[in-house]
Amino acid sequence: MIINRLDNVEVNLSNGHKYALRDIKQGENIIKYGYPIGHATCDIRCGEHVHTHNIATNLSGMTEYEYNFCDYGTKVLKTNLTFDGYRRKCGDVGIRNEIWIVNTVGCVNGTAQKLAELTGAMCFTHPFGCSQLGDDMEVTQMILRGMVNHPNAAGVLVLGLGCENNNIDVFKAFLGKYDEERVRFLNCQETDDEIAEGVRLIGELKEYASKFRREKISVSELRIGLKCGGSDGYSGITANPLVGSLSDRIISFGGSCVLTEVPEMFGAEQILMERCESVEVFQKTVELINNFKEYYRRHGQVIYENPSPGNKAGGITTLEEKSLGCVQKGGLSRVTDVLDFGDTVRRRGLSLLNGPGNDIVAVTNLMAAGVHMILFTTGRGTPLGGAVPTVKISTNSGLAEKKKGWIDLDASPLLDGVSMEDMTDRLLDLVIRTASGEKTKNEINGYREISIFKDGVTL
Repeated sequence: MIINRLDNVEVNLSNGHKYALRDIKQGENIIKYGYPIGHATCDIRCGEHVHTHNIATNLSGMTEYEYNFCDYGTKVLKTNLTFDGYRRKCGDVGIRNEIWIVNTVGCVNGTAQKLAELTGAMCFTHPFGCSQLGDDMEVTQMILRGMVNHPNAAGVLVLGLGCENNNIDVFKAFLGKYDEERVRFLNCQETDDEIAEGVRLIGELKEYASKFRREKISVSELRIGLKCGGSDGYSGITANPLVGSLSDRIISFGGSCVLTEVPEMFGAEQILMERCESVEVFQKTVELINNFKEYYRRHGQVIYENPSPGNKAGGITTLEEKSLGCVQKGGLSRVTDVLDFGDTVRRRGLSLLNGPGNDIVAVTNLMAAGVHMILFTTGRGTPLGGAVPTVKISTNSGLAEKKKGWIDLDASPLLDGVSMEDMTDRLLDLVIRTASGEKTKNEINGYREISIFKDGVTL
């Protein structure tokens, strides 16, 4: 399969790997998706396998960027499309009506798990909230604040120990204004029986949550996170372009989508930069990219140490190739905002979110930004699920057939002649059904996790 007329490699649809369309000289760029994905390290003959043994990245060090706006003319569409969601007292919308237990510190993980078992509430364990310094503590607090405020939770029990840095009084000050009916607090050291008290408080929260009923809500109020993990050679051909098409569709209806995994923008960042709707958004995007490169350098790491072994086995060779496939999840819509850790979605359209490519951390960051669900593409497969519904979209039919307990939608019919329009309709239908209460495979399996980004030392 030839993806772009400018390419000098084609993709073998039986294994997702690349093969030369013509003779390629040593030092010449390898072109895929119409862009360089590296250079040949030796002469490559027509028909030869092009992979790690004969191609290397072109990326190195920092890059200077210029703003050259390119408007792809994505449509704004009127729609009466709705989903059945929960309107909260604050005016926000949730697609689940759950009770969440949010720990201020990892020391109460076991208590949270026991309370979850006894009450049916959802708990999300993590190791942080104490012995952290500076930015690390603040990131922990921002992520936990995003959880407390998330509209998919009808009620929240904030569970603390009492002696931690991020104790309940400190966290309350960080949290700011909150609804006392919706959010309750329990300091385990201050009560004789924390389990009994926790069960009592969760019972009150469940009674509060029972007052909410699903109602028709415009699709324009949906916020969707975009993520890929365990990518392969099909990712940039099937699942990622499909998610990009869905993203454009949701944004055209007035909705919001959020793209993260900053290191997996390296090598394709200019495609995003040229779609920034203003100089201000462009400058924030440049800072997003360069700050993450500096983070690598500060820790003495190679900026372009990617892709992973699984990516390579699936046919991805260089970071440029991975990134060019990855950013397709953002479609062609304008970039309207750039979010840092702990920021929540502020503007309709496509936002870029700070954070690494690590699957659990990225999914957690998206949740804390307020997305209702996450569309997660994968070619290798993963059971991972976040705190919000995590829709798994396979890039190939083999994975979808083998891992039916993980995969919610198979994007491979795109290889068999099904149109992008038809597949986007299928995915949109799944998104609406999920927003209206249909459980994703990760929810059915009970696979729901968080992981908080950490940069500095632990005391």
